[in-house]
Parts: sequence; structure tokens; C-alpha cells
Amino acid sequence: MSYTLHPKAVRLEFSAQAMAHDNLSGAVFTGEWLWVAGDESCAVERLQLLPRQGAETLRFGQSTSFRLAELLDLPGEPDEEADLEGMALAGGYLWVVGSHGLKRKSPKQGRSHVDNARRLAKLSLDGNRRLLARLPLAEDSKGRPTLQRTTPDGRQAARLGGNARDNQLTDALARDPHYGPYLHLPGKDNGFDIEGLAVLGDRLLLGLRGPVLRGWAGLLELRIVADGEQLCLAPLGDDAPLLRKHFLDLEGLGIRDLHLAGDDLYLLAGPTMVLDGEIRLYRWKDARKQLASNQEAAVFWSEFETCATLPHGRGCNRAEAFCAVPMSLARRPSWLALYDAPGKNRREGEAAVFGDLLEDI
Repeated sequence: MSYTLHPKAVRLEFSAQAMAHDNLSGAVFTGEWLWVAGDESCAVERLQLLPRQGAETLRFGQSTSFRLAELLDLPGEPDEEADLEGMALAGGYLWVVGSHGLKRKSPKQGRSHVDNARRLAKLSLDGNRRLLARLPLAEDSKGRPTLQRTTPDGRQAARLGGNARDNQLTDALARDPHYGPYLHLPGKDNGFDIEGLAVLGDRLLLGLRGPVLRGWAGLLELRIVADGEQLCLAPLGDDAPLLRKHFLDLEGLGIRDLHLAGDDLYLLAGPTMVLDGEIRLYRWKDARKQLASNQEAAVFWSEFETCATLPHGRGCNRAEAFCAVPMSLARRPSWLALYDAPGKNRREGEAAVFGDLLEDI
């Protein structure tokens, strides 16, 4: 399977108040509506399909922000950054996940060496980063898809149990010999960092940007059950663990996004550290069936198809969001790739950015 890349074929126009256009990290479609998340805010953005006005293939705009604090009782402060890194649709819900990772302060120009050394030693955790939640989707009176705290049919928003420091996932990982030690390292230092999400029935797949262990990327499989406004981890089966670990040979790269399409799982992969490097799209053929048949607590996978290599810049244009485009919007099976830190060549004005289309040929 091969793909044709159409650079800057999708135009996204955000409101002046939206913060996501500079730090896009997740994307999904509901019909002609595009939902995106950024990793520097605590909201999800909805964009509407608009008529083309230039050379772009697709144009989206009239963005509307849905603040997570209005939908959930968050583990952190209402406007504290959630560092949303993964999105998925399933069963009438939009699922979102934060990175769960620590932050390290960066040195700044104009500061003394002593001051910058102190900054580089300082670690912190925003409580909303440790968020795993599902948000009900429902139409409003004008037929527009919206995110709601509760819906007339009984669905309600819920998040994984925990607080601003820990949740059920980090509690389970703290005892894990592979990933436990990395909970204490910042994500950008090859520490623990979730950047992909896919839903398989009552199972979730969480793709890890880091740590990459001796070249093996990590994919966590867990089972989620709901209890009112709280989600809970449950054993994966009789005498099975709470977590199943999948180690993937992605040629030393970490996972930047996941997208499940039929039986196949697509993996966007790039460097785990703060550096410019190749970003590749892989396809795991028949992943759904292979995952369903596996009962091992930890398993290694290495048969992946390289579908495409995406462009990147120097300190900019890092692909972090990837999803299928509905057939109603495309001439043939197509995929949308969006970029964190868009460079000048991907920006127009103060709040319009451009993503790429990948067409299946």
C-alpha cells in the first residue's frame, strides 16, 4: 500500500481565542465536522467544513471551544493545561487522554548560568495531564455535534479515577519494571509520555512516545469499565493483569498518534526526544485480530508496513495528529496529518494553519 502526499491541502481557521492552532496534537472527524486538541490548553475545538477559498482541498473553520472544566470534574485546576495528546471516537463518546508526563523547565536566553541551571533541575506536573476521559457526543437544536456532560439517553462524561498526582493507570504502572522508573522522568527526556489513543470495544490502546526501550516503542492495552462519573481499570480477563504491554519495533521511534481503521492500526511515529527527525506512518495489518488472539502479558511485534514519511522542519512542523478523512469529503481513501509548531510555510495570518492530505493510491 502506498500513498500520495498533498502538502498543505487542508486549511484550518481558528478563532483568535483558541490556543490549539500552534500545538495540534489530536484529531477526529464526525461527519463533516473536525475535532482537534492542542497540548497547551484544557479544551477541545470543533471546526466546521467551509467552502474552499484558495488552492486547498478542504477548509475548516468557525471554531468552537469546549472547555473540559465544564464537562468534567478535573483532577487539576479548571484552566490548567491538560496536554491532550490522543483522541478517539467510540460508542457515542469522544475519548481524550493527556500525556500523563512530567515537565522540565528550559533554560532561557538572558538568564544567568546559575539561574538556568536551577531551571533545568526543576520538574513539575500539571494535574490535568493525568486525564483519561470520555465525553458524550450529541446534537444540539441546530443539528450540530456537541460535547455534553450528560445526555437525555443517559450517557455522561466520566474520567479515570484519581487526583492531581496519580490515577489508577499511574498506580498500576508504578509497580511495572519497564515503565515504573520512567514515571519520574519528564516526557521530553525519554520519560513516560502518552501520545496516542485507540478504542477496541471495552479496551483502550495507549501509544507511548516514551520511553523507547532499546529501540522498542510501547503500546499499553487496558480494559475500562464505567461507574457513574468515574472510569475504572479492570482486569483484562480471568487471571489476567490490569495492563498488557506491547513492544513495537518502529526503528527506534516513539508513537505520536494512533488510528484504528477496520482491522488495521495506523501508527504515526517520530523521535521521542526534543530533536528534529524523520516522522513515519506505519500500518499494522490485522492488528485488531492479532491483539484479540494474544493472551501474553507482554509481547513483541515487528511486522509493520511503512506507508509514508512525513515532512518536518528545523524546530517546527512536527506531525502529531493523524486520522482518516470521511469518504464523503474525499475522492478516495485519505488521511489527514496535522502539525505541532507549524512553521511559516504552514501558517496564514494569526490563526490559520495548514495540514497535509495522504491519499491511498
